[in-house]
Amino acid sequence: MVKARETDSHTREKIFRAASEIFEEKGYSGARMQEVADKAGVNKALLHYYFRSKEQLFKEVYMALQKKMFEKIISILREDLPFKEKIKKFLDEHIEFMIKNQRLPLFLLNEMSQNPELIESIRETVRFNDLRTMIYDRHAKEMKAYGIKKSDMSQLMVTIISFSVFPALAYDMITLLMPELKERKRFNEYMRERKDFASDMLFTALKNRKK
Repeated sequence: MVKARETDSHTREKIFRAASEIFEEKGYSGARMQEVADKAGVNKALLHYYFRSKEQLFKEVYMALQKKMFEKIISILREDLPFKEKIKKFLDEHIEFMIKNQRLPLFLLNEMSQNPELIESIRETVRFNDLRTMIYDRHAKEMKAYGIKKSDMSQLMVTIISFSVFPALAYDMITLLMPELKERKRFNEYMRERKDFASDMLFTALKNRKK
């Protein structure tokens, strides 16, 4: 019985991993259930035994990938660290996350634009207003030293997150303008160079910001 449950769980996980790769690459409209079955090494009847429809499979994959993206951001921002150290850690770890999950932000953005109802699930995961308030309250003294008001926090947070997310979203445009980055290995090096560059630029700008 235990072995049967383990086999059942393993098969479901194989299908889920295969679907995640295909949905990330092709989106909901471009993905085919037969393709998922082939990649997972199962027949289509078994695929439908675990996931009744393409829509059900997509929703489960989307929720898992969305959490994978945003929970990483949230976990770092909630850590009990000085603000500067926290942001340096965020840029270091989140840029590495982007390198390992290069298709993920574009997939999420594309699917949200085609399925606006998905935005609500992200709103529930991120709880941006709560997160913004928590960061300001926890680092109020540092924020005031930089001349950052509570009303400025949305601008500051979007700026910080864009340092890691934007290059992944804009890969095609960036490599069109800078063909030397077309090779993924070189692009990844470029991304890693952003860790210190982005952190230094942010805190230099904050330090010299007009109070």
